[in-house]
This record gives sequence, structure tokens and C-alpha cells, in this order.
Amino acid sequence: MTDRARSAALELLTRVRTDDAYANVVMPSILVAHGCEGRDAAFAVEVGYGTLRMQGFLDAVLQRCVTREWDRVEYEVRDLLRLGAYQLLFMRVPPHAAIDTTCELARRHGDAGRVGFINAVLRKVSQHDRSAWIDELGVADPITDEQWSVRESHPDWVVRELRRALPDPTQLGPVLEADNIAARPVLTALDGDRDALVTATGGQPGRWSPRAVELTGGSPGTVAAVIDGSAIVQDEGSQLVALALAAATVDPPEAAWLDLCAGRGGKAALLARIAGERNIGLVAVELHEHRASLMRRVLPDTVSVFVGDARARPWGNQFFDRVLLDAPCSGLGALRRRPEARWRRSAADLAPLQALQVDLLDAGVGATRSGGVIGYATCSPVVEETSEVVEEVLARRSDVVVEDARPLFPSGMELGKGPWVQLWPHIHGTDAMFFALLRRR
Repeated sequence: MTDRARSAALELLTRVRTDDAYANVVMPSILVAHGCEGRDAAFAVEVGYGTLRMQGFLDAVLQRCVTREWDRVEYEVRDLLRLGAYQLLFMRVPPHAAIDTTCELARRHGDAGRVGFINAVLRKVSQHDRSAWIDELGVADPITDEQWSVRESHPDWVVRELRRALPDPTQLGPVLEADNIAARPVLTALDGDRDALVTATGGQPGRWSPRAVELTGGSPGTVAAVIDGSAIVQDEGSQLVALALAAATVDPPEAAWLDLCAGRGGKAALLARIAGERNIGLVAVELHEHRASLMRRVLPDTVSVFVGDARARPWGNQFFDRVLLDAPCSGLGALRRRPEARWRRSAADLAPLQALQVDLLDAGVGATRSGGVIGYATCSPVVEETSEVVEEVLARRSDVVVEDARPLFPSGMELGKGPWVQLWPHIHGTDAMFFALLRRR
């Protein structure tokens, strides 16, 4: 690979660290700025995303190879060491190439005085492969939660929350491993013609959603259907949530649906197509104007977009037949796609998030007409953000009941005992989306 691919990966680490940037948002422009295409782009993404994802494990190894406390190593040098160590332990890069190119990268980016240090540390790393380093770090059966945290590079609190959420605790290892496997991009055929999208992209049909196409190569941004708006990038789990809400039984006539926290408009775009086919209106609400601007790009003009706090009913006194609340959450269900996300949150975030989620779901129930349905969704399996939120709202209100959501999902999925649905990357191949269906009495 060329030096520009490694330079692009280093810039990604720097942007995430200094600007709090999202890797999937800034990486496309970084690749363009460094002139990375084809194999260079693929290499830059693999080493950049992989280093972010496996940072915990890499830091544990590197701590064994330095003679000072890891926290005392300069941030810029840490980034370089992580890049080099990732290539040594997770990629088929010859040791001499990984070490020499990392040292050269340090020279070009102003760390020439640290080249000797970087070279010495990476040579120590190269003395063992990943399996041997796992042994060196003391990870052995039976593996404790703390050891899982090191081995699969998840914060301790995330490991504990995943164990709590899993119906079978023995699945902890598989779900952690699945989080560390980069997911292929998935498209939603908004017009419903999945076969045409498969043919146009050379991809393959999704496993569950009738509108999903999994790309097997190339960038989704270059797909003609994405450019013209007839397809969007959207995980299959997100598609299933929107389709489940649309499939729930509601007594006619229906007049309007509501997306309570529409974000960038992915689920709203799919709901808008389905609602349009049924001659039903859609209202979408987003708190932030900049995200609402992005949402307007993917939504048809027939959708009414409101910018404001959904708890304040910016749509007024209107009531809706179907309401989707894809609530703000920790995002721990999408770690396959967001390599830095696991390091951004802490256990202290859960309580305020839960309070917000409860208030929003309460507002969603209040916006639903009698006999209408509310779909509560999060891209998180954490019980504080999923079942506990639903149970809190059920305890608060006597005018809403929870229904079994499992029949709204494709047959053949392992969906547990219900009444809500929790998807898992290691079982369903999707993000870990949660969905509960509530009905207004």
C-alpha cells in the first residue's frame, strides 16, 4: 500500500481524537484529500477503523512494551503506535513493513525525534502474534468480564451491560466478536424494486428485509440509485423496525403518521414511501436544524418537517395513527459500523438517556389517536434503554398496552419470548436494534 493510505488512516485517528469526529462521516473526505482510491482506500479504511475499534486491546499490548505509564505517552505518538500495532497483530502486513512505514509516517508528521522509541516499541509488539499476546495478557478460560473487555476491546461497563441484555449469557463472546467485524454497507430500495437494485449494484439480497441489498464491493456513495434518491444507506435492522410499524394492524381510516425523532431521515424516508403508497401523510420531527436539513434531502416534499423538541408537540394538536420513536440512545447496537462509539459513552450516560427516552415515549403515546400504535426503537440492546423504558411508561399510563411485536418481523428469525424484539449482530446479522409495539387504548 502507498504511504497516502497510512497518512489517511492517521488523519482519521487525529480527527476523531481532537475534533470528536465520527469516523464514518469524515473518512470519505479524508480519502479524497489524500487521493486514496481502490485498494488504497480499502487499506486506509481497514487500518483506520480497525485501530479505532481495537484500541483497548492495542493499548493493553502497548502498555507491556513501553517502560513508562501509557497515559504519559504523547497523544500523537500513541496514534502512531496503535496504527503500527494494528497492522502487526490484525493484518497480513509483514512486520518490517508495518514498523518501517510507521516510523516513516512519524518523520513526515513531525515526530522524527520519537522514531527510535516507536521503532523499539513496535519491535517488541512484533515478537508475538495476537493469540500469544492474549496469553501474555492473562486471558484464559473461564474468561471473566474484565478479560473479555481486553480481548475483544470493549469498555468494562459495555461488557457488563451486554451480559445483562443477552437472554443467554454464554452468547457474550459471540456478540463481542460480532461487534468487531466490520459490517458491509446495506441499501434500502425505497421504490420496493430490490431485484433491480441488486442487478444495478452487483450486490446481494438482504437476509430479512424485502427491500435490503447488501453491497459486496465499492462505495455506496457512487451507486446511481443512492445519488438519485431511489435508495438510501440503511442497516437491515433499521429497515425491519420501520416495516414492522407499517405492518401493525390499525383500524381505518388512516390520515397521518409521525416520526418523532427523525434524525437524518432514514426510517422516515422508508415510512414516507409506504405512507405515500397508502395515500397517508407523514410528519417528521427533528431537534436540530442541521440534521433536519440533511433529512429534507432524502424525504419527498409531501412530508411535513418540524424542527423542535418533540416533547413540546411542535406539530400542534394533531393526533396520529402510527408513531415511530427511534429514541436518542447510547448507540451500542451499531458498534460494527461506528468503530469509535464504544469509547465515547460511559455508564453515567445511561440514566439521563433513560429519562429522555421515557419522556419522549410518553409524548409519543400522547400524540397517538385511540386505537393507533407506537413503535419504540433504539439502536441499543441495553435494558435501561429498552425494556425498562417501556415498562416505566406502562406504569405511568393506563391508556396504553404493549403488544407482541414478533409477528411483525419475518418468519424464521429467532426472536425470543417477546413481547418486544431484540435483534443481535451475531444471530441476525443486523445492528442490535430493539423494537416494542404499544397501542393507545
